[in-house]
Amino acid sequence: MYGYGWGPGFGWIFMILFWGIVIVGIVAMARWVSEGRSGKTEPRERTAMEILKERYARGEIESEEFEKKSRDLDR
Repeated sequence: MYGYGWGPGFGWIFMILFWGIVIVGIVAMARWVSEGRSGKTEPRERTAMEILKERYARGEIESEEFEKKSRDLDR
């Protein structure tokens, strides 16, 4: 029995499907490895307190405003 009941017409479909999966897997693994080596990470979201401290450090807000807002954030 040729092709285990599938006949000679379907063999090429499975061959293309198999090699397509292999190629996609290799590309995905290569991208995963290259991203890990380059040190790329998702930038984390800054907290409101970090933003407030940065604004105070840059002089955008005064000490009184900083203290009031930091108390509001601690609640």
